[in-house]
Amino acid sequence: MFIQEILIPVAYLVSAVLFIMGLKQLSHPKTAPRGNQTAAIGMLIAIIATLLYRDVIDYTLIIAGIIIGGAIGAYVARTVEMTAMPQMVAIFNGFGGGASLLVATAEFYRLITGMEAIAGFTMTAIGLSIIIGGITFTGSIVAFAKLQGIMRGAPILFKGQQIVNSILLIGTVTLTVLAVMVGAEAGFYIPAIIVVALILGYMFVIPIGGADMPVVISLLNSFSGIAAAATGFVLLNNALIISGSLVGASGIILTNIMCKGMNRTIWNVLFAGFGGEDYAPGEGVPVTQKPVKSYEPEDTVVIFENARQVVIVPGYGMAVAQAQHMVHELEKILEAKGVKVKYAIHPVAGRMPGHMNVLLAEANVPYDNLFDLDQINPEFEETDIALVIGANDVVNPAARHDTASPIYGMPILDVDRSRTVFVLKRSMNPGFAGIDNELFYNDNTIMLFGDAKDTVTKLVAELK
Repeated sequence: MFIQEILIPVAYLVSAVLFIMGLKQLSHPKTAPRGNQTAAIGMLIAIIATLLYRDVIDYTLIIAGIIIGGAIGAYVARTVEMTAMPQMVAIFNGFGGGASLLVATAEFYRLITGMEAIAGFTMTAIGLSIIIGGITFTGSIVAFAKLQGIMRGAPILFKGQQIVNSILLIGTVTLTVLAVMVGAEAGFYIPAIIVVALILGYMFVIPIGGADMPVVISLLNSFSGIAAAATGFVLLNNALIISGSLVGASGIILTNIMCKGMNRTIWNVLFAGFGGEDYAPGEGVPVTQKPVKSYEPEDTVVIFENARQVVIVPGYGMAVAQAQHMVHELEKILEAKGVKVKYAIHPVAGRMPGHMNVLLAEANVPYDNLFDLDQINPEFEETDIALVIGANDVVNPAARHDTASPIYGMPILDVDRSRTVFVLKRSMNPGFAGIDNELFYNDNTIMLFGDAKDTVTKLVAELK
């Protein structure tokens, strides 16, 4: 009696408080490690409390799942490369949605096996958990496949696609309403809802291009939280309701922030088919044939040594080359020479929210040296060197004036207003938006072709 009515509810309350505290601490890089630990402790308390619940009749499968899942999680955490972090986040979102789908389905069949009546509210929660969990699962699998290169990164479009998606959405809602109406007699409808939801998740993400994957990952993260919260109502588990709600709300907020960072609405991201060109890094892509200035790293030393302020703009190319540690080394050498060094972080740089921040934190770059778009843009006119490392669409001046450009209106980093712009790229290939970058042809732009890590390493050696 004490365990069921007092200990478990108190444990869930403590875990919920720790989740909220952890989320608050995660909002700042200096307290983020402690926030991660705080939330982990909260989850451990919630798991222990759940295992004490009286309905647990056999711990064999539970212990086996903990051992297998823990081993997989530990292996992935230690071996995944930072360049693959977006894929890992996407697949984790999918697993969360899939877990919600499975738990809600299992609870439905447990109730009808026990000949229990199913209340309309519980049946609604089961339906929502299955729908959102299914969409999240297959949608996240597609996002993972696109980021990993298993599927083409460009939007997959066909005639009548929106009509098909609308039919699928209406179908899931209709099936769920019918299931709620018949309650325990919904044995036929549940498998149908699962199948349609899984198909809808696939159809939901395939028309979205690689350029918009950061937003999609954030949105799917929110979906996984909402699915978990719905499952919490199915199980009447307060900890699951609260933690799912926190994930769902924070994901929606982050999605909104990223859409503002691109000056686009979420509906435009989901349905515009942005980034129509399909290419792989290193492949030839037709671009405007204009002359560009190209230097070797050793030719740039004098310019760096006479600079007073350098702004480094990291992008996905830095992640691919794993150049963050050498970039930090370059920063230290320049600062030793009296040069002020800052980092400009665009909201959608990289392939997931905060991608560049995580990479630079891994290299021990001081957080105080990182500046967002609004903070750094006024300083570019007084900046001697803007060093663009693998960024593309977020520094394209066409966004300011070319009304025919698909990125027109997107807030960009005004690197072109610096005295000198060095751009580190492997080739003249465009970014994920599939468009040429007019920055490369400006009079004050100098291209440094090659692997970003090798280029920065040579530059560091010359400056030393």
